Parts: sequence; structure tokens; C-alpha cells
Amino acid sequence: MDGQLTHLPVEMTHWVTSTLALGRAGEFSYDTRDPLAVTLIVETDGGRLVRWVFARELLTEGLAARAGEGDVALWPVDGPGGERSAFCLRLGSTRTALFEIPAEPVARWLAGTYALVARGTELDGVDWDVLVQPAE
Repeated sequence: MDGQLTHLPVEMTHWVTSTLALGRAGEFSYDTRDPLAVTLIVETDGGRLVRWVFARELLTEGLAARAGEGDVALWPVDGPGGERSAFCLRLGSTRTALFEIPAEPVARWLAGTYALVARGTELDGVDWDVLVQPAE
């Protein structure tokens, strides 16, 4: 099955400590062949790319309220005027990384992913009979 890909480059802040913040380049991507997931790729200091895959719905929820537990948690950050200007994304469980990401471009991009595959229709094309057949 052919899929459609959509990408969003983002500049984000990596909070190394509560007083040390580093700029990081990242990219969100969405592939209609895996309609439940989004991917975030973050570039490290050494140029190594770190890839995280998590639920698209989790990203959607985390833009509005605290969401997630375990390896991925998100929560909105209010700007000086009380508007939702960014969101925080914590990745990892024992060794964690905390990122602050602008909310508005991610919300716009995310709306575009729902235009490609509407919420609630992600599994409409799955052939369940093929998936539940025992291996021969």
C-alpha cells in the first residue's frame, strides 16, 4: 500500500538542566502507512540522529493538557499572556531528555495529518482476516 508522508522541521529547546538550555533541530514526520504514529527525529551534538515513535493521539492530547506516562510525556506551556505558546516533551524513563517545542506550527501540521487520515479511521483499511490467520 502506498502511503503519504508529511514532515515538519522544528527548532526546539533541549533543557539539559533547569538553567541550561540548548537549541536543537528536529523533525516530526507522519506516514499514512502507519496512521496511528508520529515520529520525532532529534539531532544530537555529535550529529547522531535519535528517533522516537509515539502515538499521534498522544501528541494531540499533549498540546492541550498533560498526557502520557512512561517513556513519553507531554504538557502545554503557557506564554506570558496566558496563551499556549509551546509544549514540553519528556522522552525516556531512566535517562530522560526534556524538550520545549513551539505549539502553533506543530498544531497546524498535526491538523494536516488528520486531513490525510481522519481521527477514528486509522484502522479502516486493515484486513483483519489476514492479520489473525495463524502462521503456516
